[in-house]
Amino acid sequence: MDSVDLEVVRSALKWSESGHRATLGTVVHTWGSAPRPVGAMLVIRDDGQVMGSVSGGCVEDDLIDKVKSQALAASKPEVTTYGVTQEQATRYGLPCGGTLQIVLEPVGKESKLEDLLSVIERHELAARFLDMETGKVRMEPGKWSDLLEFDGKVLKTVHGPRWRLLLIGAAQVSRYLAQMAQALDYHVTVCDPRGEYADGWDLVEVPLNRGYPDDVVVQMNLDAHSAVVAVTHDPKLDDAALLEALKSPAFYVGALGSKKNNDARRIRLADFDLAASEIERLRGPVGLKIGSKTPPEIAVAILAEMTAVRRGVQIPETVEPPKVNVSAGCEVPQN
Repeated sequence: MDSVDLEVVRSALKWSESGHRATLGTVVHTWGSAPRPVGAMLVIRDDGQVMGSVSGGCVEDDLIDKVKSQALAASKPEVTTYGVTQEQATRYGLPCGGTLQIVLEPVGKESKLEDLLSVIERHELAARFLDMETGKVRMEPGKWSDLLEFDGKVLKTVHGPRWRLLLIGAAQVSRYLAQMAQALDYHVTVCDPRGEYADGWDLVEVPLNRGYPDDVVVQMNLDAHSAVVAVTHDPKLDDAALLEALKSPAFYVGALGSKKNNDARRIRLADFDLAASEIERLRGPVGLKIGSKTPPEIAVAILAEMTAVRRGVQIPETVEPPKVNVSAGCEVPQN
């Protein structure tokens, strides 16, 4: 669940508790070029106020009108579909004839949103099951492999951080990476056995593991929803983590450092039980080449590359901007 959807749940609970009629909407199926992914959420208040989005603005106005007039989901959950015909796609602004199906549910005590919010705020995963006939909800602990499922009778949604990020090193870059990554739906763990760094880690919402990096990687049982970034600049720590991470199904494994240092790292890794194809998975220097210098800029570059890999976007090598001298008001590129 990303930070926007978390605000949807908070708003739905707040509005319902204050006496407003609130209706929660969740995208359950998409066809074609749908503007928002499965699982996207919004909540509509009885006066038309809205939080979140299911279509990037294409169908929200129509949804708001129907919810306000109680033409949809007035007393129990209901399914609505947009974009079935080309005329509808054009009318609602859905791109390329895209279609989306949305489950709308009136919010009440049986929605168990307070319980759901408590689980999310503990950075845990929850599977929520909505009975379409009765509107009743049950919740179970979620698993990293859980996905949204809808068979017309029961809607299963998964809430909480769906992706994991392990940071090796409790340095300054890790602080910015951790905070930014949480807004991108990651459960973040920091690993650093060095007391001089670990003792100063004070982000209470990001757990710190003082174990040795390779042991921590193995213990976390990384899957295809996991990423590992090593930032200590200490080969004993970074290489230990990378040796295990590169053998795992983790979708992203990167290491901070210059090209020279990472080339040397690849040579060291080749001395161990890693295949050439596994070593090729290492992203180092880590992050997109956007001229990053400061810790927050470096964090942006890393998370941008992680996002591209996560979404399956192929990004060509980004060329670093040329250095310039400013003289007499002119910028002169240097070779």
